[in-house]
Amino acid sequence: MADQHQGDDKNSEPLTQEYYQNQYSEKTLWDKISNVALRAGSEVIKKVLVLYYCMLDEQTPAQAKAVILGSLGYFIFPFDSIPDMAPAIGFSDDLGALAIAMTLVLTHIKPKHKQLAQEQFDTIFKAK
Repeated sequence: MADQHQGDDKNSEPLTQEYYQNQYSEKTLWDKISNVALRAGSEVIKKVLVLYYCMLDEQTPAQAKAVILGSLGYFIFPFDSIPDMAPAIGFSDDLGALAIAMTLVLTHIKPKHKQLAQEQFDTIFKAK
């Protein structure tokens, strides 16, 4: 998930999966979901939630968790390839990053992750 953009300061390196992993925190994830759920759409939010619950699973290997953290960090990061505020296409790059991550960790995604994601999704969208 390397990106050609530069970080916040003039001396920073190109943005990498590790950079996006460092953007992740539980608070920033839930804040982002809360703020953009309707604009991002159900496909994006469902993928975020499935990956989130897969990451929380103690049986998910560290390498899979690293991939998930990178994709969730990319979702959280406000200055990605296509700005999230861009009408109609703002979350298309996020969706791509999430889809790639899901493909890479597919063997570690369990029915219980999907179930927990769906329950949380229903709660989020009932509140909106």
